[in-house]
Amino acid sequence: MTALTAARELTPREIVTELDRYIVGQAKAKRAVAIALRNRYRRDKLPEEMRVDIIPKNILMIGPTGVGKTEIARRLANLAGAPFIKVEATKYTEVGYVGRDVESMVRDLAEAAIRIVRDERRSEVVEAADRAAVERVIDLLHPETCPPAPAQANPFAATFGSLFGNNFGGANAAQAAPPAATQTAPPNEAARIRESARADVLRGFYDVRLVEIEVEEAQSLPIGMIGGDMNNQGGGDIGEMLGGLMPKKRAKKRVTIAEARRIFAAEEEGKLIDMDAVKREALRRAGENGIIFIDEIDKVAGSGGGRGPDVSREGVQRDILPIVEGSTVNTKHGQLKTDHILFIAAGAFHMSKPSDLIPELQGRFPIRVELESLTAADFETILTQPKNALISQYKALLATENVQLEFSADAIAEIARIAMQVNDQTENIGARRLHTVLEKLLEDIAFEAPETTGAVPIDAAYVRAKLEAIAGNTDLSNFIL
Repeated sequence: MTALTAARELTPREIVTELDRYIVGQAKAKRAVAIALRNRYRRDKLPEEMRVDIIPKNILMIGPTGVGKTEIARRLANLAGAPFIKVEATKYTEVGYVGRDVESMVRDLAEAAIRIVRDERRSEVVEAADRAAVERVIDLLHPETCPPAPAQANPFAATFGSLFGNNFGGANAAQAAPPAATQTAPPNEAARIRESARADVLRGFYDVRLVEIEVEEAQSLPIGMIGGDMNNQGGGDIGEMLGGLMPKKRAKKRVTIAEARRIFAAEEEGKLIDMDAVKREALRRAGENGIIFIDEIDKVAGSGGGRGPDVSREGVQRDILPIVEGSTVNTKHGQLKTDHILFIAAGAFHMSKPSDLIPELQGRFPIRVELESLTAADFETILTQPKNALISQYKALLATENVQLEFSADAIAEIARIAMQVNDQTENIGARRLHTVLEKLLEDIAFEAPETTGAVPIDAAYVRAKLEAIAGNTDLSNFIL
C-alpha cells in the first residue's frame, strides 16, 4: 500500500486527529476538510458512470487572520499526499488587463504535481542511478578500462540535414564530439582494476580528488522570440521542442569526485525517468486529487457601487467561476480538467461578507465554516502542545548554542496573556502575535547566546519585566508588538 493510498483511507476522525497535532481548535473547519478528503476515497469506490458526476463540495473558510485557515489546507494536502498550491486572489486581474490570469493557478497546480511525481520516480531509480554514476566515475579515474561508447548522432543535423544538405554540421560536429574512450587494458585486468576502484569510490577514498568533467547544457531560446508570454504560457512547448533539437552545449567543470558522482547521478536519474509517463500521472493526479487554496477571497468581493473598470474584484470573480465550475486548462504539459479539483477559499470578511460575492461563485462554495478567534488558553496550547510548538522551536534553536531555555508554566500563561492583550488593543492577527512576542522576549538571550551559555530560567516575572512596559503602552505596542 502506497503512502497516498494509506492517507486517503484514513477515516474522518483519524484525519481530524492528525490535524490536531499541528492546529489548535477550529473543530468545525477540521471536520469539513476531513469529510471532503474522505469523500474522495468514497468516490473512487463508485462505478465509473456514477463517479464522473460526483464533484467535490468546495469549502469557504471565514475567519480572522492567524487562526489557522491556510495551515489547515496545507496540512490536509500533506496528509493526503496531494498536489497543493496556495494563491492570493488579489494578485489576479481580469482577462484583458496586465497581470496574472486566473488560469495560471491551474498551471501552478500542474507544476506542483509534476514535482511530486518526479520526486517519487526519482526515489525509485536513485539506487540504479548511483550505480551508473559510480561507473562513470571509474571511467574518469581509469579510462583505459572503459569500453568504447557508441557514436551519437547530432539530432539537429539529423532533423534538418535534408534541408541544408547531408553534410550539415559534418566536419564541425565531428570536431565537437568528445573523443571516445578506448579499452587498452586486457579484459581480466580491466575488470580487476574497476572492481578495486569501485570499492574505493564507494568508501569515499577519492572524494576530494579533483577531476574535469563535461556537463551538457540544453540550449534555451527566449520565449518572447517565438511568441507567447510568461503569463499565458504561449509558445512554451515550441521553446522546449526547439531547445531539444539544438545541439547540446558541453561545458567543462573542475570538481571533486564526490561532486562529480552527484552530478552524474542526477544525469542518470534523468535518463531512467520516463518524463512522458510522469506528466501523464501528474496531470491525472492534479485533476483527481489536487487542492487549490484561494486566500484573500474577500478582497475581490463586490465593491458596492464602485465606478470604472474593476479589474481586481468582480471581474476576477467572473474569471474564477469557470475554473471552479469545471473547465479544461491548457498547460505546457497537456490539458488539465478542473472538474474534480477541491477548491478551498478563505477570507476574513471583516470589510465585506460572503453574500457580496457574485451569486454564481457563492453557489460553487456550498460548505461554509466559520473559524473562531483564538483565546489566551488557545495561545498556551499553541505554545506547548502541537508537534511544531513555538516553545519547542526556540528551545531547539538556542540549544545549538548550548543555551537551555527553561519556561515555567506561569511564564507561558503570561506570554499568552500579553499576546492576547496586544491583539485586543491593536490589530487582531491571531497566533502570529506569538511570534512577535517571543522574538521580543528572547531578543537579549538570542543576542548573547554565543558568549553566554547554560540554563536560562524564564518565569512570569521575567516575562513581565521584558514585555509589560511595551504591552501596556498602546502607542509603543502599535509599533513594536
